[in-house]
Amino acid sequence: MSATPGTTLLRFDHTLLRTTRGALGGTPAVPVARGMSHFGEHAIGWIALGAAGWLRGRDRADWAAAVTGVVAAHGAGVVVKRVVRRVRPALDDVPALVATPSRLSFPSAHSCSTAAAAVGFAPMVGRPAMAIVTGAMLVSRVLLGVHYPSDVLCGAALGAGVATVVRRRMTSTAGWKA
Repeated sequence: MSATPGTTLLRFDHTLLRTTRGALGGTPAVPVARGMSHFGEHAIGWIALGAAGWLRGRDRADWAAAVTGVVAAHGAGVVVKRVVRRVRPALDDVPALVATPSRLSFPSAHSCSTAAAAVGFAPMVGRPAMAIVTGAMLVSRVLLGVHYPSDVLCGAALGAGVATVVRRRMTSTAGWKA
Protein backbone atom coordinates (compact mmCIF):
# COMPACT_ATOMS: atom_id res chain seq x y z
CA MET A 1 0.00 0.00 0.00
CA SER A 2 1.51 3.34 -1.02
CA ALA A 3 1.43 6.52 1.06
CA THR A 4 -1.14 9.16 0.22
CA PRO A 5 0.14 12.61 -0.81
CA GLY A 6 -1.05 14.08 2.51
CA THR A 7 0.85 11.45 4.50
CA THR A 8 4.01 12.02 2.44
CA LEU A 9 3.79 15.80 3.00
CA LEU A 10 3.24 15.34 6.73
CA ARG A 11 6.29 13.03 6.98
CA PHE A 12 8.35 15.59 5.05
CA ASP A 13 7.09 18.39 7.33
CA HIS A 14 7.92 16.39 10.47
CA THR A 15 11.39 15.51 9.17
CA LEU A 16 12.18 19.16 8.40
CA LEU A 17 10.82 20.30 11.77
CA ARG A 18 13.06 17.84 13.58
CA THR A 19 16.08 18.55 11.37
CA THR A 20 15.75 22.32 11.79
CA ARG A 21 15.38 22.06 15.57
CA GLY A 22 18.26 19.61 15.76
CA ALA A 23 20.57 21.86 13.75
CA LEU A 24 19.64 25.23 15.27
CA GLY A 25 17.87 24.47 18.55
CA GLY A 26 20.78 25.06 20.91
CA THR A 27 22.20 28.09 19.10
CA PRO A 28 21.75 31.87 19.20
CA ALA A 29 19.27 31.37 16.34
CA VAL A 30 16.53 30.66 18.91
CA PRO A 31 16.52 34.10 20.60
CA VAL A 32 16.88 35.73 17.18
CA ALA A 33 13.89 33.71 15.96
CA ARG A 34 11.88 34.77 19.02
CA GLY A 35 12.69 38.42 18.30
CA MET A 36 11.64 37.97 14.68
CA SER A 37 8.43 36.35 15.88
CA HIS A 38 7.56 39.41 17.97
CA PHE A 39 8.53 41.77 15.14
CA GLY A 40 6.29 39.93 12.69
CA GLU A 41 3.27 39.40 14.94
CA HIS A 42 0.21 40.78 13.15
CA ALA A 43 2.68 42.35 10.65
CA ILE A 44 3.27 45.20 13.14
CA GLY A 45 7.03 45.40 12.58
CA TRP A 46 6.60 45.59 8.79
CA ILE A 47 3.88 48.21 9.10
CA ALA A 48 6.09 50.29 11.41
CA LEU A 49 9.06 49.98 9.06
CA GLY A 50 6.89 51.04 6.13
CA ALA A 51 5.52 53.99 8.07
CA ALA A 52 9.05 55.10 8.92
CA GLY A 53 9.98 54.87 5.24
CA TRP A 54 6.90 56.88 4.26
CA LEU A 55 7.66 59.55 6.89
CA ARG A 56 11.11 60.05 5.34
CA GLY A 57 9.30 61.89 2.57
CA ARG A 58 10.92 60.08 -0.38
CA ASP A 59 9.28 57.36 -2.45
CA ARG A 60 6.02 57.81 -0.55
CA ALA A 61 3.91 56.10 -3.21
CA ASP A 62 6.23 53.08 -3.11
CA TRP A 63 6.18 52.90 0.69
CA ALA A 64 2.38 53.22 0.73
CA ALA A 65 2.05 50.44 -1.85
CA ALA A 66 4.45 48.27 0.15
CA VAL A 67 2.57 48.70 3.43
CA THR A 68 -0.77 48.15 1.70
CA GLY A 69 0.65 44.92 0.23
CA VAL A 70 1.82 43.78 3.67
CA VAL A 71 -1.58 44.46 5.25
CA ALA A 72 -3.44 42.79 2.36
CA ALA A 73 -1.16 39.75 2.44
CA HIS A 74 -1.47 39.39 6.20
CA GLY A 75 -5.25 39.65 5.88
CA ALA A 76 -5.31 37.05 3.11
CA GLY A 77 -3.24 34.71 5.26
CA VAL A 78 -5.59 35.10 8.20
CA VAL A 79 -8.64 34.41 6.00
CA VAL A 80 -7.08 31.29 4.48
CA LYS A 81 -5.98 30.15 7.95
CA ARG A 82 -9.58 30.36 9.21
CA VAL A 83 -10.89 28.44 6.21
CA VAL A 84 -8.27 25.67 6.20
CA ARG A 85 -8.05 25.33 10.02
CA ARG A 86 -4.86 23.23 10.07
CA VAL A 87 -3.67 22.82 13.65
CA ARG A 88 -0.10 23.80 14.55
CA PRO A 89 2.57 21.11 14.92
CA ALA A 90 2.39 19.13 18.14
CA LEU A 91 5.51 16.99 18.28
CA ASP A 92 6.79 15.99 21.72
CA ASP A 93 10.40 16.34 20.58
CA VAL A 94 9.81 19.75 18.92
CA PRO A 95 7.75 21.79 21.39
CA ALA A 96 6.80 25.35 20.50
CA LEU A 97 9.38 27.85 21.74
CA VAL A 98 7.13 30.91 21.49
CA ALA A 99 3.46 31.62 22.24
CA THR A 100 1.04 32.02 19.35
CA PRO A 101 -2.26 33.93 19.15
CA SER A 102 -4.13 30.91 17.77
CA ARG A 103 -3.92 27.15 17.28
CA LEU A 104 -4.13 27.55 13.50
CA SER A 105 -1.09 26.95 11.34
CA PHE A 106 -1.76 27.12 7.57
CA PRO A 107 -0.58 29.37 6.07
CA SER A 108 1.97 31.15 8.21
CA ALA A 109 0.81 34.77 8.50
CA HIS A 110 4.38 35.77 9.44
CA SER A 111 5.53 34.29 6.13
CA CYS A 112 2.72 36.04 4.23
CA SER A 113 3.55 39.46 5.60
CA THR A 114 7.32 39.00 5.35
CA ALA A 115 7.21 37.86 1.72
CA ALA A 116 4.89 40.79 1.01
CA ALA A 117 7.41 43.11 2.67
CA ALA A 118 10.15 41.60 0.51
CA VAL A 119 8.19 42.39 -2.64
CA GLY A 120 7.17 45.87 -1.52
CA PHE A 121 10.27 47.09 0.32
CA ALA A 122 12.94 45.59 -1.98
CA PRO A 123 12.95 48.54 -4.41
CA MET A 124 13.77 50.90 -1.53
CA VAL A 125 16.03 48.78 0.70
CA GLY A 126 17.43 46.23 -1.75
CA ARG A 127 16.45 42.78 -2.90
CA PRO A 128 19.37 40.91 -1.27
CA ALA A 129 18.57 42.30 2.18
CA MET A 130 14.89 41.44 1.86
CA ALA A 131 15.68 37.95 0.52
CA ILE A 132 17.90 37.25 3.55
CA VAL A 133 15.30 38.54 6.01
CA THR A 134 12.55 36.54 4.31
CA GLY A 135 14.57 33.33 4.42
CA ALA A 136 15.40 33.92 8.07
CA MET A 137 11.74 34.52 8.96
CA LEU A 138 10.62 31.35 7.21
CA VAL A 139 13.27 29.24 8.96
CA SER A 140 12.46 30.90 12.29
CA ARG A 141 8.83 29.76 12.18
CA VAL A 142 9.92 26.15 11.72
CA LEU A 143 12.76 26.43 14.27
CA LEU A 144 10.33 27.74 16.87
CA GLY A 145 8.09 24.73 16.20
CA VAL A 146 4.98 26.80 15.45
CA HIS A 147 4.66 26.00 11.72
CA TYR A 148 5.18 23.16 9.36
CA PRO A 149 7.58 23.92 6.49
CA SER A 150 4.66 23.65 4.07
CA ASP A 151 2.86 26.38 6.06
CA VAL A 152 5.73 28.81 5.60
CA LEU A 153 6.32 28.04 1.93
CA CYS A 154 2.64 28.44 1.05
CA GLY A 155 2.41 31.55 3.22
CA ALA A 156 5.38 33.10 1.42
CA ALA A 157 3.89 32.31 -1.98
CA LEU A 158 0.53 33.80 -0.99
CA GLY A 159 2.14 36.91 0.52
CA ALA A 160 4.40 37.53 -2.47
CA GLY A 161 1.51 37.06 -4.87
CA VAL A 162 -0.82 39.43 -3.03
CA ALA A 163 1.91 42.07 -2.66
CA THR A 164 2.82 41.84 -6.34
CA VAL A 165 -0.78 42.50 -7.37
CA VAL A 166 -1.13 45.38 -4.90
CA ARG A 167 2.17 46.94 -5.96
CA ARG A 168 1.34 46.75 -9.67
CA ARG A 169 -2.08 48.30 -9.16
CA MET A 170 -0.97 51.05 -6.80
CA THR A 171 2.23 52.08 -8.58
CA SER A 172 0.65 52.07 -12.04
CA THR A 173 -2.26 54.12 -10.66
CA ALA A 174 0.16 56.57 -9.03
CA GLY A 175 1.92 57.02 -12.39
CA TRP A 176 -1.37 57.88 -14.11
CA LYS A 177 -2.11 60.63 -11.59
CA ALA A 178 1.22 62.43 -12.18
